[in-house]
Amino acid sequence: MPKNPEVILETSLGFIKLELFADKAPVTVANFLTYVREGFYDGLTFHRVIDGFMAQGGCPRGDGSSGSGRRLRAEFNDLPHDRGACSMARAQHPDSADSQFFICFDDAGFLDGKYTVWGHVTSGMEHIDALKKGSERNNGSVSDPDRIVKFQVAADAED
Repeated sequence: MPKNPEVILETSLGFIKLELFADKAPVTVANFLTYVREGFYDGLTFHRVIDGFMAQGGCPRGDGSSGSGRRLRAEFNDLPHDRGACSMARAQHPDSADSQFFICFDDAGFLDGKYTVWGHVTSGMEHIDALKKGSERNNGSVSDPDRIVKFQVAADAED
């Protein structure tokens, strides 16, 4: 059985490794790997960070209002939104995910079955925990947010 793909997320605070669950969200993972290989996420910010909930990134404008323009069909699955879960952000319509994603700080089980979980942090969660937090009155919007320096597919980085 093939090993799940892994990606390395270099942030302004350090390195995070993510395992991707292609068996649970194959289209989402394939799309995400394409973004990573294209360098789409490099230089983007964690624009929305809510203490005790999640850190969101992947918006080219840095304000949560944009994406790549490629919409994804939802791939809801049985994976939990627990600490370290990586999931696709979306608008109200279930099939509105694009490039924005979030990583859970703590259990967010109320999202289970409503958002596509596609991966999990396997190391470096302390760097996610250390991201600048946003203001509650601004729905977690962060002024001067931390950045994604580079995303790499781990297998590509080893070559």
